[in-house]
Amino acid sequence: MEMKEPNILLVLALAALAIFSACSNDDGNDTANPDNDDSEVVNTPTSAFDDFNSDAINVTFSGDEITIVSNALPNHTSPYWPTNNDLYIEPIVAQEASISPGFIQESSYTLTVPASPAKATTTSETGLGAIGISVTGVPIYNQSEGPTDVTDATASGFDWAGGHSGPTGYHYHVEARDFGETSPLTIDDEKVLGIMSDGFLIYGRKCHSTGTYPTDGDASNGHTATTQHSEEAFYHYHIVNEVYLNQYYLIFGVDLQGTPNTIM
Repeated sequence: MEMKEPNILLVLALAALAIFSACSNDDGNDTANPDNDDSEVVNTPTSAFDDFNSDAINVTFSGDEITIVSNALPNHTSPYWPTNNDLYIEPIVAQEASISPGFIQESSYTLTVPASPAKATTTSETGLGAIGISVTGVPIYNQSEGPTDVTDATASGFDWAGGHSGPTGYHYHVEARDFGETSPLTIDDEKVLGIMSDGFLIYGRKCHSTGTYPTDGDASNGHTATTQHSEEAFYHYHIVNEVYLNQYYLIFGVDLQGTPNTIM
C-alpha cells in the first residue's frame, strides 16, 4: 500500500497548539484557594494610609514595597494606659476584675509588604502574635490567646477598643464597641481598620460600595470592590459579620489569602 507524505502544515499547526496549551495551562487545580485571580492584583491605595495614626505609624513607599513602622501607642482612651496618662479612663465595658496585668507602652513593629499584593495559590493559617497592624498602631491578633482560643473570661477584660494587655504588650482581638466616644476605630462601619501581614487592607463589617455588609466575600471575607480610598476595585478584607462569644466580632479569625510577611 502506498504511504502518503504527512501534511507538513497540519503537523506544524498541531505542534504549535500543543506548545501553547502547555505554556498557558497552570493545571487549573487551585483547590486550596479557588478564588485566586490575577486580575485582583492592584496597587494598595496610598490614600488609605492617611487614616493611620501618624503619631504612632510611619509609612514609607519604596519601589514595589510599602513599609509600616509602628510604636504601638494608640490614639484612644483605655483603662490599660498608666493612670497618669491623659488617655487613661476607668473601665467602661471591661470588667475591672478581668483587666489583665500590664500597661500600654511603647514598642516597635515593622511590616514590609508588596505595594501590589496578590492572592497566593494556598491560604495561610495565622498564628500567635501580631498578624497585622491597625490604624492606631496597635498590633492585630487572631482568636488565639496563648495555647487556647479567647474565652469569655479573657474577653471580659477587653476594653471598648477590643484590646487588652498580654506578655507581648497591648493588642486587639475584636472590633471596637460603641459607647459614645468618637473613635478612630471601626465600629460596625466601613472604616479601614488596618493592614494584614499579607499586604491586604482590612475594613470594618460594612462595605463602602454597597453601604451594607458584603455578601460576596470569600472564605476570609475578602472581596474585590471599590472603597472610600479608591475608585478602582481592589481586593481587601472585611471583619466577618458573625458574633463571637455572644457579643464580639473577631477582627480576623480566618486564613490569610495572600503570602504572609513577618512582623518584626
